[in-house]
Amino acid sequence: MINSGRPLAVDLFAGVGGMSLGFEQAGFDVACAVEYDPVHAAAHKFNFPDTAVINGDVSTVTGAEIRARSGIARRRVSVVFGGSPCQGFSMIGKRSMDDPRNSLVRHFMRIVVELEADYFVFENVKGLTVGKHKAFLDEIIEGFAECGYDLISPYQVLNAAWFGVPQDRWRLFLVGCRRGLKVPTYPSAQTSPALARKPLNGLPVGPTVGDALFDLPDAEDFEILNSSDKVETDLGAASGYSAVLRGLVDDPSDFAHPREFPSGILTSSTRSGHTELTRTRFAATKPGTVEPTSRFLRLNPLGVCNTLRAGTGSERGGFTAARPIHPVHARCITVREMARLHSYPDWFRFNWTKWHGAREVGNSVPPRLARAVASSVIKAMGHVPKRPETKVSPGDESLLYMDAGSSSKYFQNA
Repeated sequence: MINSGRPLAVDLFAGVGGMSLGFEQAGFDVACAVEYDPVHAAAHKFNFPDTAVINGDVSTVTGAEIRARSGIARRRVSVVFGGSPCQGFSMIGKRSMDDPRNSLVRHFMRIVVELEADYFVFENVKGLTVGKHKAFLDEIIEGFAECGYDLISPYQVLNAAWFGVPQDRWRLFLVGCRRGLKVPTYPSAQTSPALARKPLNGLPVGPTVGDALFDLPDAEDFEILNSSDKVETDLGAASGYSAVLRGLVDDPSDFAHPREFPSGILTSSTRSGHTELTRTRFAATKPGTVEPTSRFLRLNPLGVCNTLRAGTGSERGGFTAARPIHPVHARCITVREMARLHSYPDWFRFNWTKWHGAREVGNSVPPRLARAVASSVIKAMGHVPKRPETKVSPGDESLLYMDAGSSSKYFQNA
């Protein structure tokens, strides 16, 4: 049970915990996280051992269960956040909100109300704001208003690259509060002064692909990474960006619980198996261009990464989204390299397999983007965050090596 005196948050549709980390970095404690996929729930439990993780369907979870499982009893829940998957299209003569495929949005609202949360943050894809999807977005906004919540208006779509993430990734954020409380404002685009470069189109330009990756050794130098996701090794000279993620430099805007993490270990770096023909094609592709056969982008070390995607789960055929090609090596990037491009610190771990690990990164909100939004909420609350002094030990490492069957059994027996 969390009992630090920090404001409490609840993460719905939590995945591996990108938003959980961002909200913790802003000064919240995540009391409970709800995640349907047991593999992702297990990885979340490893990274947030003090958070109650419910492996279940949000449609069947109640506010009372969240309070009971997390042990917070009647303590105030300051914010509920998350991004439900939704089909979100408008149909003539039928409200999209009534479509069963979009029911998870209603359950998000239900839990916000049941927990009597002061604030909520609902994130989703940029596409919800355009075309036939916009009618559904309007219904979502009306639904929150009917539940007694005032929203920031107009809503905004934010790019992770505006907040010190070396990735071009747009996400919609709906942010609101119980009527009568102070409505937050959207965060302004910003980067750390140590990372800022000359302005581009009036916006500060932050870290690049090279800043994120070039201190990491090549995974293909280690035979053990064919059968494991970690190896003991030294990392290279850190950039301003990677130094923060490695814990070498203090980040004054990070109020997360400090983590125990041994230096000299490269994790989440299981190797990919490419044919020599594929490697030849990758090597011939210029950085910043697309390899014609695979249609994979080769990353430009002086630019930012394209949007990292997750692919689909086994229920939809198990399609794995393309990972970009490394800017120097003739291979796709590793999960750790994806995590660097997503602003995850190096202590953060993912399921050891490339498939699950890449899905966990690609499905998540970059922590630095989530932190920026969460910081605007904590500011509206009038709370001044402080960094805890006690270090958090990671969870049981076996959680990262579970498949769907063993992780499901783990939560059933928890």
